[in-house]
Amino acid sequence: MPRLPRKKSKTGIYHIIIRGVNRQLIFEDNEDKTTFLGILLRFIKAYKLELYCYCLMDNHVHLLVKEKDDPVSQIVKRISASYVHWYNKKYERCGHLFQERFKSEPVENRDYFMRVIRYIHQNPLKAGLAQSVFECEWTSIHEYTKKEQLINTARVFNLFSKKRTEAISLFNEYMQQSSEDNCLEDYVKKLIPDSEVISILKEWGYPNVPILQRLEKENRNSILAKLKTLDGVTIQQISRVTGISKSVIQRA
Repeated sequence: MPRLPRKKSKTGIYHIIIRGVNRQLIFEDNEDKTTFLGILLRFIKAYKLELYCYCLMDNHVHLLVKEKDDPVSQIVKRISASYVHWYNKKYERCGHLFQERFKSEPVENRDYFMRVIRYIHQNPLKAGLAQSVFECEWTSIHEYTKKEQLINTARVFNLFSKKRTEAISLFNEYMQQSSEDNCLEDYVKKLIPDSEVISILKEWGYPNVPILQRLEKENRNSILAKLKTLDGVTIQQISRVTGISKSVIQRA
């Protein structure tokens, strides 16, 4: 069955999620995240994209962008390809890292635009990675409260007030409001955090996913079998963390 075409945004604004194949990790460390943001900045300048919000999670990325002359789908593909080339070289691997088709939704009115920004900034809170939206290191929240680098903050602040100091205060208050927003939902509930599974693998001598993926089949399956015996760890979670298919994990 052919895939349906992406819904075109009347405003040119889209909420986008780029995620790893089988929800596997796409960022092993802070250098990976810093590199991705550098690539993102390069393409923002090259294609005159307006970026209003971002969040880097371990296995997916949220972006809120407005396209100009070039289709956002083509730009996201180029951003992804550039990062995958760097990632594969660093970890001595080959092949796909991201799902073939990223998810997107049009954002066409003021209310939803603001809700998406709040949802993206609160994503780490929903995953249990922070207690406050301002504790989230790898989101654009700090560009709104400190120094602007990638983000076009003016458009957002103007929705709250024409006076910048008042706009910042109202923005901060809105970002902290408890919400049940479900914007292009990508969060998966876990019994224990992925970070704990990653720490366990590091303790076992596997500091990153590519090392585990390159093991001989027998050794790899032995590690997968040990993971399955741990309380609170699911097959889906192991697949998400390691990038190994659920069918392989089930047989291990």
